[in-house]
Amino acid sequence: MTAPKDATRPVPPGNQGRRRLAGRSTRGQRSFSFLATEIPPTPPEQALFHILPVPWERSVSYGGGTAKGPAAILEASGQVELWDGHGIPAAAGIYTHPPLDVRGKPEAVIARIARAVAAILALGKIPVVLGGEHTVTYGVIRGYLQAGYRDFGVVQLDAHADLRDRYEDDPFSHACAMRRVVEAGIPLFQLAVRALGEEEVAARQRYGVGHIDAEDLVPARLTSLTLPADFPPKVFFTLDVDGLDPILMPATGTPVPGGTDWYQTLRLFDSLAAQRQIIGLDLMEFAPIPGLHAPDFTAALLVYRLMGTLSRRRGQPETATTSS
Repeated sequence: MTAPKDATRPVPPGNQGRRRLAGRSTRGQRSFSFLATEIPPTPPEQALFHILPVPWERSVSYGGGTAKGPAAILEASGQVELWDGHGIPAAAGIYTHPPLDVRGKPEAVIARIARAVAAILALGKIPVVLGGEHTVTYGVIRGYLQAGYRDFGVVQLDAHADLRDRYEDDPFSHACAMRRVVEAGIPLFQLAVRALGEEEVAARQRYGVGHIDAEDLVPARLTSLTLPADFPPKVFFTLDVDGLDPILMPATGTPVPGGTDWYQTLRLFDSLAAQRQIIGLDLMEFAPIPGLHAPDFTAALLVYRLMGTLSRRRGQPETATTSS
């Protein structure tokens, strides 16, 4: 059926329900692509956002299950409305890669992650990586370096600093992910941290890690931040879901009370995107809870809302045709 003449206009919120982008619906089919029930497959060359699922779990130190995180987020994304309150971020194109092979020694898996991210960057696209434990982020940053990126920094929203040199004698533990990043010479700024050790305090000083910890961020309800003037112009954003308050996000292996809420998280990201170019993002440490689907949907919607901010900042069209 031919789309109506006004099909390229943004969908008014609450007006058209689940309006789909043009193409055949896959609703009712089990699929592990982001928004698979709402949008037709997009060729990778035409999609701005490239979802990379990395179900890696090897060093979790409390609750487990993060290997199941990417699949749960992708499945829950089928329930997300295309209209995000401002437009349709999916109109910029979303391509979902098959889950990355995470078998083997940590050095081999990190190298595999790096190659996958570098390949996405070679297409001029934005990586959106779904973990998986936070060690995945080190592989992602290696991918940016492999692709030739240099003048960029990392902004981390997390309950933990992840700056230990080793944890349980493992240099690739999830508790060491950001230590490996700063050792690679990448500037780091941390948000919402509220659980760190003395070694990590010293590492912050040694590597010049900026931070607004949860005790300053959350009670004051800060929704904007100002990065240091000398922080790089490009930023990779890494979000460990335990950075959110466990009332909102209980589905993580190491929950810590006192994290950010929904709107504070979104507005902090908006503030970051207003002052720096966001070159990619990830969401880590999501561990779905059987029988409780609210956190799955929360994680999926959060990813989509972050993509919406990036598409608007890049001036991408957020209109789409529909089919019936």
